[in-house]
Amino acid sequence: MMISREIHLVRHPEGEPGLADFRLVETPLPALGDGQVLVRNRYFALAAVMRTLMTGADIGMPLGTYRPGHALFGSALGEVVDVGTAADGDLRPGDLVMHHYGWRDHVVESAERFRRVPAGALPDPTLHLNQGLTAYAGLVRVAAIRPGDIVFVSGAAGAVGTMAGQIARLKGAGRVIGSAGSPDKLKLLTGRLGYDAAFDYHEPPVLDRLREAAPDGIDVYFDNVGGEQLAAALELARPGARFALCGALQDQLGGTSAAVLVDPAEMIGKRLTLAGFHVADHRDLQGPWLQDFGGWVRAGRIEVPQVVVPGLEAAPGALLSLLRGEYAGMVVVSVV
Repeated sequence: MMISREIHLVRHPEGEPGLADFRLVETPLPALGDGQVLVRNRYFALAAVMRTLMTGADIGMPLGTYRPGHALFGSALGEVVDVGTAADGDLRPGDLVMHHYGWRDHVVESAERFRRVPAGALPDPTLHLNQGLTAYAGLVRVAAIRPGDIVFVSGAAGAVGTMAGQIARLKGAGRVIGSAGSPDKLKLLTGRLGYDAAFDYHEPPVLDRLREAAPDGIDVYFDNVGGEQLAAALELARPGARFALCGALQDQLGGTSAAVLVDPAEMIGKRLTLAGFHVADHRDLQGPWLQDFGGWVRAGRIEVPQVVVPGLEAAPGALLSLLRGEYAGMVVVSVV
């Protein structure tokens, strides 16, 4: 009988989560059934939204929320080890697959729950775990970015934000502005990632900082944060501005997000569009995104800042470090 090592949630944390809220356990894997595959994970991604999932709040994730006594989940890249009878004929041992069963080293599930990664699509397999598709969908489809747009990205040093600013530039934005929480992250944005301006959201008032960076207002707001930054973006929105609401980091990272007052008359007068979205609703963009992204990577036109943490057992500590703002870009765990 095969054993899978898994990280389980011990309890819904009260207040800030800690290492005691996680447990590494060994779980027997079920026998491979009809239509199922056995996958050995190689990498899985960490994300700020996991803090909210730890509270038990259901925010519409494909697999629901985290439950005490069960393994956590998240985007993962694995290798097919074995295929059961009547399983999806497109999957073979040795294939790389994407799925949502991170936080463990092996998984047995229905073949339909795994998506085969095209061979050679990207030069580094970890790049398949980047959150660029979320940024791409929010900018290209939800906000319908146009050449010359002035774009503001909040939480710009995170896994989504580092991609959003670069994609906006590659899609013709006239000016790209980001917010982040430390001098090193601001330097990353305006240096390697090509943001035109960036400000520290810890330096109030945010409205003044954004006005300094965008004196002519903004056309597109990619919101990873909510709260005061969303309010500032509404204040400085130009006529016809489009807002793609992706995340609520101010809440997810333990802050208190003040209610944002929206003036319907102003929205109508400025013809503003505010749209919340989830990447799961835009999976049809996977092909165009992979084609664009692969070309940009090979041409050296886009960079994916990442931190690779070795070892499944190190995942809880790495997530806590991410929640404390210690990382920039995407964070992946190498399962060894």
